[in-house]
Amino acid sequence: MESAWKVAKQYFKLMGKPLKHKVISRSVAYHGTPHGAMAITGLAMMKKDFEPLAPGGFRVPNTNIYRHPEFADDPEAFGRWAADPVEEAILFEGADTVAAVVLEPVQNSGGCLTPPPGYFARVREICDRHDVLLVSDEIICAFGRHGHTFACEKFGYVPDLITCAKGMTSGYGPLGALIASDRVMEPFLRPGVTFPHGYTWGGHPVSGAVALANLDLMEREGLNQRVLDNEQAFGDTLRKLLDLPIVGDVRGDGYFWAVELVKDKATRETFDAAERERLVRGFLPGALFDNGLHCRPDDRGDVVVQLAPPLIAGQAEFDEIERVLRHVLLDATSVL
Repeated sequence: MESAWKVAKQYFKLMGKPLKHKVISRSVAYHGTPHGAMAITGLAMMKKDFEPLAPGGFRVPNTNIYRHPEFADDPEAFGRWAADPVEEAILFEGADTVAAVVLEPVQNSGGCLTPPPGYFARVREICDRHDVLLVSDEIICAFGRHGHTFACEKFGYVPDLITCAKGMTSGYGPLGALIASDRVMEPFLRPGVTFPHGYTWGGHPVSGAVALANLDLMEREGLNQRVLDNEQAFGDTLRKLLDLPIVGDVRGDGYFWAVELVKDKATRETFDAAERERLVRGFLPGALFDNGLHCRPDDRGDVVVQLAPPLIAGQAEFDEIERVLRHVLLDATSVL
C-alpha cells in the first residue's frame, strides 16, 4: 500500500496535477500498518498511538448491509447509498487534491463485507469522472480466494492499481506486488523518469520462484474453478448456523466468509466492551483451536468469526467447520 500511494502521488505530478495526493478509503477497512498505509486504514484503535499520521487519508461508509436493514429488500439502492459518499468526499476535499480511492473487493475488517450490486461500477464511474485512481487492495482477495486470480474480475471492475501478496506464494515465501495499468505506467516510462522507491529484498529470486511454482500448481489443479464450484455449498453450510440465537448474519463470497455474532438477534444489538473481551479474546480463540478449527474471531468492527479454508477444501471440510462452530457457539453464551 505504501508503494501504491507513492505511485499515485508521483503519477499525478508527472501528469501536471501536483496537488492530487489524498486517498479515500472505507470505515473499518484495514490497509496496513506502515506509517503511510496507516493513514488509509480505517481502524482508529490501530492508529491512535502513532498520531499524527501522514496527512491525506479520508473515510467513507463501508458495505455492511446487515447494519442497514432498511436496504434489505433493495441491495442495488444500498450499493448507490454506499458508493455516492465516495463522490461526496472527493468533491468536499476538492477533486484537484484527491489521488486515489482504495477499496478491497471484499472488505476484510468488519467481517467479509461484500460489494452490493452496482457498487464497483458506480465507484469506477466516479473515479473516471474526477480523474482519481482506483486501487484494488487484493492482499487477501487475490489468487483464488474468490475463484479468480484477481477478485476485481469477479466483481466486474478494472482498477488502475492492484496490491497483492499472501496467496501469490500460498505463504511459502514472503512476496508482495503492486500491479499498474498501462495508463498509470505511461508517464513512468518516459525518458529520464524514475520511481525512486524500493525495499531491501525487492525482486528476490527465491520468492519469485516460489510464486511462479505456486501459480503453476494452482492452474494445473484448477483451484480457481474448484472455489467457484464449491462456494455456494460453503455458504449454504454456514447458513445452517442462523438457527443459533447468537448468530445474526452469515456473509461472504468464494472461500472467504464471516459469521457475525450478536447479543440480541431481534434488534441486532452487539456486545459491550466487557462482553467482547470475554467472548472474542477470552473464550473463542481457545475453544475454536481446541476443537480443531483454525479461524479468526475479530471485533475490529462488529463481532465476527471469519473463515478462509484452504482452496482444496470441499463439503467434508465445510461440514466439519459448521459442526465445530455450532458446538463452540452453543457454549459461548456461558461466558456472556
